[in-house]
Amino acid sequence: MKKKKKYNVAVVGVGAVGVQMLRVLKEHKFPVGTLRVLARSQRKIKVDNCAYDVEKISPDSFCDIDFALFAGTEGAKGAAVTFAPEAVKRGAVVIDNGADFRMKKNVPLIVPEINGKDAIINKGIIANPNCSTIQMVAALAPIYRKAGIKRIIASTYQAVSGAGRSALKQLWEETGYMHKITDVLSAADNPMQCEAGKDRAFLNQIAFNVLAQIGGFQEHDYTTEEWKMVHETHKIFNDKKIKISATCVRVPVLNSHSESVYIETKKTITPGAIKKLLSKTKGVVVIDDPAKGKYPMPGLSSCRDEVFVGRIRKDPFVKNGLWLWIVSDNLRKGAATNAVQIAEYLIGR
Repeated sequence: MKKKKKYNVAVVGVGAVGVQMLRVLKEHKFPVGTLRVLARSQRKIKVDNCAYDVEKISPDSFCDIDFALFAGTEGAKGAAVTFAPEAVKRGAVVIDNGADFRMKKNVPLIVPEINGKDAIINKGIIANPNCSTIQMVAALAPIYRKAGIKRIIASTYQAVSGAGRSALKQLWEETGYMHKITDVLSAADNPMQCEAGKDRAFLNQIAFNVLAQIGGFQEHDYTTEEWKMVHETHKIFNDKKIKISATCVRVPVLNSHSESVYIETKKTITPGAIKKLLSKTKGVVVIDDPAKGKYPMPGLSSCRDEVFVGRIRKDPFVKNGLWLWIVSDNLRKGAATNAVQIAEYLIGR
């Protein structure tokens, strides 16, 4: 891409991720020339007291656009598949937050701090990894480079914001309905099983509950979210030899995903060395003083761009086994921020 002083940007989708994209572009002072906000229907929205005119998306919406940021599943349904090729035809670089292009052979899957150089060799479309993958690989990449990783076991505790506005609404409403926890526990019927409606993101109750499913079930009874962590990590590290297994769980937290990640390294590396290594890693913040109650939490990471890591400790029974606790804002670094950072990397080059 030819270097310019200003770049014309289109943001596709004004759901939870699309709104964050608008916010991050402004906060990062991205050199925006013309900004177009696109969705299925024309309307006006306001983000942080800034008014935006949302245009109805069409192929011609991408004329003279340099970067088209697709909010993925939070945007217009099917928008990336339908309109990304149209945007590329008109000279735009598409950065897509959805899952449609992530595993395509000629589409780079990018976390700028890890494999930003791969974004340069693109054919018009660059994919954002899944939110749970991004924060995990951001924390593990320096360890992978230093000591190698032969095994990863991840358990995620994912906020409802990852399932969109309807999920946030459902949690709020259920929390309001369930003022007395004793009523929930002593109900004669099963209050955790809910009737599915058009405004419900989850079949089961999410308030005061934990759902051991994110996405549909696939091979070996792993969900789509769990397989994403496997396949995307292999692609980002360009290493299919890493043995990866995940369990992805939805928890009644509004925003920011948490992950308990177990790794087995090829070379011995101490928790102290990992803390020192991650403390020097761009975009990673180490908070690890558990005796004083200091470790990453969703409340601390929400509205932040960094990946927070703590509870770094050795497995006393496995020579090279280690645990890490990783927390990050899934709408920011897990989606919108990473997409904007890809564009920043490209213009920086």
